[in-house]
Amino acid sequence: MKRYLAWLISLALALSPLFAAVGCELNDPDRDVKRLFPDSTGYKTMYVSIAEKGGEALQRKIEARLGDPFKGLFETADVPYTMYQIYKGSELIGYIHGVNQKGQYGGVQVVLALDREGRILAFYFQKLTNQFAKLLRAPEFGKQFLGLSLKDFDDYDVSSQKARPGSKLAAIQNPAPGAETDFRAALRAAKKNLILCDIFLLGGASSNRSGIDLRPDPKESS
Repeated sequence: MKRYLAWLISLALALSPLFAAVGCELNDPDRDVKRLFPDSTGYKTMYVSIAEKGGEALQRKIEARLGDPFKGLFETADVPYTMYQIYKGSELIGYIHGVNQKGQYGGVQVVLALDREGRILAFYFQKLTNQFAKLLRAPEFGKQFLGLSLKDFDDYDVSSQKARPGSKLAAIQNPAPGAETDFRAALRAAKKNLILCDIFLLGGASSNRSGIDLRPDPKESS
């Protein structure tokens, strides 16, 4: 019996990292980078986390900008975010980053391709389980996000799930009433994605109407 308990404890300790932090990587980076940036000649991969860049204080700033608290395995401070810097020769031409988000029937993965200023060049679901997935994955849905930036997403309140009337976010249409949960998950994931890219790739200097400075405090990120 003691041996069995010891084995269970050892197994739990071995598996614990698998359940501690869940990141999102491209399924096939070489293929996906070339598809999203046809003129690219290479890319660099970055691995970052909130824990190492600013910890609890930075997470509070992110949650304030998002307008919703982090929750679940997808949103702990030690989640490893995999970010791709895309190059054409020696010139940086854009970024790719995906995030996990809780959906109606499990995890959803939303990937964004951004230009150097943080504007969306492409939006797609890398993972989605829903009877309306075909409609949400359709190019027509993803095109609604093109050209949007974090400043535009400041018009969307994640907690109330409402966008400012007349804003670009208010114009994004859900392709199917039955997909409302995953539609809202997509909007939250896109906003979270843009916030993380602003911090880790663009220096956290994006304009924000609420005045929240997303840059990590020097003493916290050193």
